[in-house]
Amino acid sequence: MQQLAGIPEMMRALVAYGPNDFRYETVQTPKIQEDEVLIQSLACGICAGDLKSFHGAGMFWGDAVNPQWQIPPVRTGHEFFGKVVALGDVAAKKWNLQLDDWIIPEQIIPCWECRFCKTGAHWMCEKHDLYGFQKDISDGGMADYVRINARSIVHKIPKTLDVKSAAMIEPASCAVHTVERAGITFNDVVVIAGMGPIGLCKLQLAKLKNPKLLIAIDAKEKRLELAKDLGADITIDVSKENAVAKVKELTDGYGCDVYIENSGHPSAVVNGLKMIRKHGTFVEFSVFAQETTVDWSIIGDRKELTILGSHISGRDGYSIAIDFLNKGILKVDNIVTHSFPLEDWEKAYEVSGRGDESIKILLVPQASI
Repeated sequence: MQQLAGIPEMMRALVAYGPNDFRYETVQTPKIQEDEVLIQSLACGICAGDLKSFHGAGMFWGDAVNPQWQIPPVRTGHEFFGKVVALGDVAAKKWNLQLDDWIIPEQIIPCWECRFCKTGAHWMCEKHDLYGFQKDISDGGMADYVRINARSIVHKIPKTLDVKSAAMIEPASCAVHTVERAGITFNDVVVIAGMGPIGLCKLQLAKLKNPKLLIAIDAKEKRLELAKDLGADITIDVSKENAVAKVKELTDGYGCDVYIENSGHPSAVVNGLKMIRKHGTFVEFSVFAQETTVDWSIIGDRKELTILGSHISGRDGYSIAIDFLNKGILKVDNIVTHSFPLEDWEKAYEVSGRGDESIKILLVPQASI
């Protein structure tokens, strides 16, 4: 076991106890075993999923359809990275790590025993522990220090990346997987709905596929302006324009070839099904806080659509995201708009929830500044 000097016995953390019950607390700093790592959290992004968890979405806390998945009390936050401050000998050898390395664990902690883990689809693990959602097993990065579970997949981060870029690795990895699932070709008209942080990364990645036309949709002017700067051929403000009619107009009445949904709003699903052409491809990524009702006959009887889901980062999302961020292929400087110290989490969540002046917000523990 190796460790840096100065690791305190107690630390600060944002702890989820239940819907609308997150608490900023002083807790014991995690202790690690020889097959584990302790990192100092350098930054943790606020995800739309974090906001929906806070407000009690059924997919986290359970409802008539979903069993409870989030197990409190748990230190929240999954979009984090950090510096190695304590390192077990087994972990050092397994992940080729040294003290002071910057690392990021994949969001999911695979069980390595279910059929998905055994067949190379670890991101679909049946047990499905994710950092920030299950107490003790997967406490997250909105804390001064984080214990990295021995079952994790760990990636080194080149220190040529700045904090903003490193903090965007997890969202970017999700974008990589979604765009690969979409199978975009040169002749496609592609619509990406929802220009949040992940949507803006997907836009840049979709541009690399060189589709015939790339359209960005959102209801916030600031985000659409950035989408234009990052490669959108056309932007549509759904608060001011009929997006379905506009896309139909641009495609001789047929509709788009590929529709990627990121907003998590039911209307984006309904509009997507309306604006996509027959034999089109619809890729769903979002986390929804409410039920969505659609006319399923559109999918089969009327359009014979290909409907694909995209869940977190897939097999290669992290390694590709790190490479693209390090090379400057993915640009995130203007996506990360705000940072707050951990103790100001309530203000950070409130600003993030409004989304008017912010896109991606980071919580930065004071211990890491």
